[in-house]
Amino acid sequence: MTKNPLVRAMAAALLGAALSAPAFPALADIKDYRFELVQQEAKVGEAVIAVRLVDKRSGKPVPDAVVFAKRLDMAPDAMEEMATKVEQVPSTEPGVYRFKAKLSMQGRWRLSLAAKVQGETGTVEDKLVLQAAK
Repeated sequence: MTKNPLVRAMAAALLGAALSAPAFPALADIKDYRFELVQQEAKVGEAVIAVRLVDKRSGKPVPDAVVFAKRLDMAPDAMEEMATKVEQVPSTEPGVYRFKAKLSMQGRWRLSLAAKVQGETGTVEDKLVLQAAK
């Protein structure tokens, strides 16, 4: 062992830092993610609805998630049975997911989504409300 006190102090500090660091980086919880509407309003008729999947810890978009459950209905206006088909369409922006749907009438529509985030266990589930207007 060296007798240089500076080298010994640095070695002790490095050893202490190594021992106090967690063995694995902190993993995200599935609750650390959420969907948000890019726009709160859409036109009645054929519409493309864009949502962003966000890591709440960093505020950054999350690309490459697999969205596997999607439903669009008028539950916020007490018409849950008024549902429409939702089709995922390509997006050019990482972390933004786009869906094509026919909004048959004005009012509030609820978009229900479920997705798997790469490298995470569990499912991100969210319900977003958008306004359809003429």
